[in-house]
Amino acid sequence: MIKSLGIIPARGGSKSIPGKNIVELKGKPLIAYTIEAALESNLNKVIVSTDDEEIAKVASDYSAEVIMRPVELAQDDTPTLPVLQHVVESLEDDFDFIVTLQPTSPFRTAQHIDEAMQLFENDPTADTLVSVILVPHNMIPFSQMTMYKGYLKQFINQDPAILRRQDKPKYFARNGPAILIINTGQLLKGELYSGKSLSYIMNNINSIDIDYKEDLLIAEQLYNFWRENN
Repeated sequence: MIKSLGIIPARGGSKSIPGKNIVELKGKPLIAYTIEAALESNLNKVIVSTDDEEIAKVASDYSAEVIMRPVELAQDDTPTLPVLQHVVESLEDDFDFIVTLQPTSPFRTAQHIDEAMQLFENDPTADTLVSVILVPHNMIPFSQMTMYKGYLKQFINQDPAILRRQDKPKYFARNGPAILIINTGQLLKGELYSGKSLSYIMNNINSIDIDYKEDLLIAEQLYNFWRENN
């Protein structure tokens, strides 16, 4: 039986929004949305990794298991990889793959998690899966411009035939990512991404990532629409 471990990395320090991971969104701590989605999904185990006692208490209040991380893994420049490795190495159980869920993606649901895991399980050659969003057509390289001697100039010379939106190539960007699945063996070898990364495409609303105060304001405005459609 394939076993999956969900890890929610949530350190205490945040400069853009103080206490961001537990800031209130519609009467609920931000991290609670991710915890609830994770616990409702088919994940075999869910862990919140944090250095912050207040975050730990909120996580426990919402029925998540908590592993406290050392101070050296809670710095502004601490990468995700050693945080995930710390959790895996702290557990006695073995898991086939790790599902990383950022606490700043409140509109990612259990259904998204389950669909992404199924997609990953269906491709035994894949090492990772990352959730992505379609880049708006006016933001792709073919539509970008630079300034040259005071005048706008196309960033990439393009065929006039692909000026229409429907003719432009599609580009994708990580949406946080809201979901990152990693083969455990690859994780322990020290790699997050590989040349065999699957994509799980999410829409604009479910991809909202809370980085700044304006993101929180947008999420509050879209909350009712999200609730009605999920």
